[in-house]
Amino acid sequence: MKIKTKLTFGLLFLFIVILCFGALGIFYVNRLSSDAGMILKDNHISLEYCNHMLKALEDLPGDTSRIAVFETNLRAEEHNITEPGEYEAAAEVRSLFEQLKRDTAGFTGYRQIRKAVFKIEDLNQVAIIHKNLVASNTATQAMLWLTVIVTILSLAAFTFVLNFPSIISKPIRALSEGIKEIANKNYSKRIYLEQKDEFGILADTFNAMAEKLDEYEHSSLAEIKFEKSRIEAIINKMNDGIIGLDSKQQILFFNAAAAALFGLQEKEVLGRYAPDIALQNDLLRNVLRNDSGNQLKILLNEKESFFAQESIVIQNDNLIGGKLIILRNVTPFKELDAAKTNFLATLSHELKTPLFAIKMSTQLLDDKRVGLLNTDQTEILGSIKGNSERLLKITGELLNISQIETGQITLQKAPTRPEVIALKAMQAVRLQASQENISFREQIEPGLPDIAADEEKTTWVLINFLSNAIKYAAKGKTILLQVKRAGRDVHFLVTDYGKGIEEKYVRHVFDRYFKVPGAGDRSGTGLGLAISKEFIEAQGGRIWVNSEYGIGSTFGFSIVTVTG
Repeated sequence: MKIKTKLTFGLLFLFIVILCFGALGIFYVNRLSSDAGMILKDNHISLEYCNHMLKALEDLPGDTSRIAVFETNLRAEEHNITEPGEYEAAAEVRSLFEQLKRDTAGFTGYRQIRKAVFKIEDLNQVAIIHKNLVASNTATQAMLWLTVIVTILSLAAFTFVLNFPSIISKPIRALSEGIKEIANKNYSKRIYLEQKDEFGILADTFNAMAEKLDEYEHSSLAEIKFEKSRIEAIINKMNDGIIGLDSKQQILFFNAAAAALFGLQEKEVLGRYAPDIALQNDLLRNVLRNDSGNQLKILLNEKESFFAQESIVIQNDNLIGGKLIILRNVTPFKELDAAKTNFLATLSHELKTPLFAIKMSTQLLDDKRVGLLNTDQTEILGSIKGNSERLLKITGELLNISQIETGQITLQKAPTRPEVIALKAMQAVRLQASQENISFREQIEPGLPDIAADEEKTTWVLINFLSNAIKYAAKGKTILLQVKRAGRDVHFLVTDYGKGIEEKYVRHVFDRYFKVPGAGDRSGTGLGLAISKEFIEAQGGRIWVNSEYGIGSTFGFSIVTVTG
């Protein structure tokens, strides 16, 4: 039987108890009231009528006005006949009274008429006594039945009160104890109830749950859970700030390092919507807005520190399941990089003076006015000149990159003719191209507007493009130099028809110190293209490369025109 049915029956039983008791009480009260009413209404009124008639007879025959009083009460009595024999007595009174009215002075039956009236009184008094006994018996009977019924119903209700709560409390107590055991990881706990109601179903469900938990506790899922907890503990001990977000940007975990960086407590942010927290936290707002690869400068422990941001999107079956944000502390590397930059700047600056001296000395030795050199000496001198030029170029590049890294790069921007930059660059590398048996083909659009550029640095970039093209173009081939207008910009394009660059390396060609693997034994620092990128972007321009492996590469940059 279901709990709802049991409760319904229990409440229905109590309702029946109340209804029966109330109905019985109402029945007997109404019966007593009816009996009492009959006594007052019928018999007592008849007695009053008889008293009034007796009083009227006492004043007769002297006061004839009393005849009307007697007449009135007699007529009322005749309409209130309720007892056996009362009618005959009233008829006798009427007969005698009629004789009285015909001859008041000579009437001699006063004794008989009083006797007849007394008979009516006696009949009603006897009826009153009888009805009083009936009412008393009814009250006694009502008390008896009410007592019996109250006793029976009280015993039944008491039994119900004692037993029914246990029907509810016993299974609840058993379920509560079972839940406590499960909370204490006692998954062997089972609940057995004989009831076939909702509690019995709940007990069976509890047992099934406990069985599944017991299986889980001894399955590989428990090991996975343990490993997850261990990984979270490791993440929390890492020095890098780590934030985990779900697909709805709610914070899943927030390790101790991240808490120190953002000035937040883990318990304050777990489960909350990250952009809501970012409204009150500038650093978190910047982190959520930025992508991977950005560097952040943060004041940590009253010291200026640098952090590299890395964002990892978590995907499963092409569905985004969340995001992992890592803030790596790169302050030591930044400090080492600054020391390296200062060292390179100092070294480059110090090397330039002796290298210039070597270069001047080689020029003097090559001057025939100083003296003639034999063949071996000329070859040695040529080697010294080539190496000194190479060292000068390397020190120049190192000095340029040092200036860029320290933010000391200066620009002399002025209106410049694009064709002048192109011609100067080709003139600078013409000898190198002829030595490699490579020719130039230039396509310079006529009537180009002036560009707002630093002529020296822009020419340096174009020379670097042409030099690289000479290095990587096949011998006997032609290098194409294009200068043309594209909207508000002027584009400089250098195309070689060499081996080209593999797609996986294209995005790295402008990185510092990067050299394309498998490009052969080519001298250089790997800084030329990185410096070129900095020079062009510092002027508000754009630099790019398009390459198809096996066909060739096109390096280009754009500078905005003066007129816009």
